[in-house]
Amino acid sequence: MQQIAQGAEAKLFQENEMILKQRFEKTYRHPLIDNILRKQRTRQEARILEKLSAASFPAPRLSDFDDKRMEIRMQQIEGPLMKDVLHEKHAEFSREIGRRIAELHNKNIIHGDLTTSNMILAKDTSQINFIDFGLSFTSDKVEDKAVDLHLLKQALESKHHLIFEECFNHAIDSYTEHSENGASILERLQKVESRGRHKAKK
Repeated sequence: MQQIAQGAEAKLFQENEMILKQRFEKTYRHPLIDNILRKQRTRQEARILEKLSAASFPAPRLSDFDDKRMEIRMQQIEGPLMKDVLHEKHAEFSREIGRRIAELHNKNIIHGDLTTSNMILAKDTSQINFIDFGLSFTSDKVEDKAVDLHLLKQALESKHHLIFEECFNHAIDSYTEHSENGASILERLQKVESRGRHKAKK
């Protein structure tokens, strides 16, 4: 196996045409709590990948997982990260991103880390695949969906500041078009952003 990446929660290894994700210990946490959290997150990510596969959502297909070894084995998606190609067709890509997020939220799946580093333009399908569901969870709360969108906005502003407003507007237009509860979620998004501005002034 060859290690290809490491994030805050896990290491990624390439294994033939598969990706092996291993959650490693966090020494700052109590060992018992750390073990419970890593098991829960491994199971939760695996369950969500199974749901996405059943819905034909563009994301890695789960092969297997082991919550004792804190491992998930999944399909490798070939293609560039969206952070590197968004500028090429930013309006078209942003609209697809918004539609895909609406599809997730319609199934009460919160991604939890919506950045263009967690999206791949698949070579074989030319679809934007969402990856890294390590912080994802299920929720029907309007607040959680609004926060997910707020994280997307922050990520776009951070990594694509020259085009982020146009990209976010395209994404939100498409999200609203495909969301089952778009009006309520966008109304809550305004409140989430207002809270953020209030904190920044303190």
